[in-house]
Amino acid sequence: MLDTLKALADPSRLRLVAVLLHGEFTVQELTRILAMGQSRISRHLKILTEAGVLAVKHQGTWSYYRAGEVNRFFNAIRPAFEGELGGLPERGRDLSAVAEVLEERRRRSQEFFDRHARQWDDLARTLLPVPEYRRHLLELVPDDGTVLEIGTGTGGLLVELATRAARVIGVDHSPAMLEEARRRLAHRGAGGIELRLGEMTHLPLPDASVGCVVANMVLHHAANPAAVLGEIRRVLALGGVLVLADLARHEREAAREQLADQWLGFEDAELAAWLAAAGFAHVRSERIEGTPGQEAVLVVRAS
Repeated sequence: MLDTLKALADPSRLRLVAVLLHGEFTVQELTRILAMGQSRISRHLKILTEAGVLAVKHQGTWSYYRAGEVNRFFNAIRPAFEGELGGLPERGRDLSAVAEVLEERRRRSQEFFDRHARQWDDLARTLLPVPEYRRHLLELVPDDGTVLEIGTGTGGLLVELATRAARVIGVDHSPAMLEEARRRLAHRGAGGIELRLGEMTHLPLPDASVGCVVANMVLHHAANPAAVLGEIRRVLALGGVLVLADLARHEREAAREQLADQWLGFEDAELAAWLAAAGFAHVRSERIEGTPGQEAVLVVRAS
C-alpha cells in the first residue's frame, strides 16, 4: 500500500496513470500526450511499473504501457481514483492529446489500405494460411439472421457469409477497399449485401441490431482493440456471437511499416481479458498454424 501511494503522489504520475487507463501507449506517444521529455516520462513509468500500478508489454522494438492488474490495492481504489480524475488541471488537454494520437494511428491505417486495396488479397495469401483459417472461421458463423463484417476489405469473405446469413452488412473505413468490394460483388453477381463506410470504434448500426459480428484480420490494425470489442458488444443482440480471426503474437517487426500493423498479433489471454471486459462471458479460441514464412492465426468465438 505504501509503495502504491508513494508512486501516485506526484502530479505527473497521476496524469500518466489517467492517460493509461484509456489505452496502451508507447513512451514516444506519451511524450507527445503529456508534452514532457522522454527521460522524465521514462523515470515516472519506471516508478509506476515497479509499484505494479502500470504494466509494460513488449512488441518487437516497441513497448506499450497500460494500467496494471497485479496491484490489488490499486485495483481496490481504482473506481474512486477514476472518479476524481476530472479534477486534474491538465485533464482536458491530456484527453485531447490522447484523441490526436489515436486518430493518427487510425489515419495511418486508412492511408495504407487506400493505397494498397488492389494488392491486399495477394499480400494476405502470402503471409497467412488463408484457406485453412477461413474454413474454421466460417464454421463458427450462425446459419441465419444478420451478419456484420467489420473491416470487410475487398469483400473476399462477404459472398461466403451471404450463403449462411439472411442479411450481410460489410463495414470498412477505407473508401478504396469498399470500391474493390463493390467490383468483386458485381463480378460475382452477389446481391443482398450492403456496404457501409464506417469506423470500427463507431459502427454505423444501432444497438443490439445484429446476431453475429465477424472481425477478420482487423483487430491488429485497430488504434484501440479494447474499444473495438466494446463497440462490437454494443451492436450485438442478446445471445449474439462474435467470430474473430487475427494474428497470433509474432516478431515480424517489419509488419509495422509494410502492412501498417499497429500490433504484432495477440496472445490468447490478452484477447480473453479484453473480451471479458467488453461483456463476453464465453470465449473459445483455436490456433491455426501456417506454412513456413506464414504467421499463425487465432480463431475466436465469443458470446
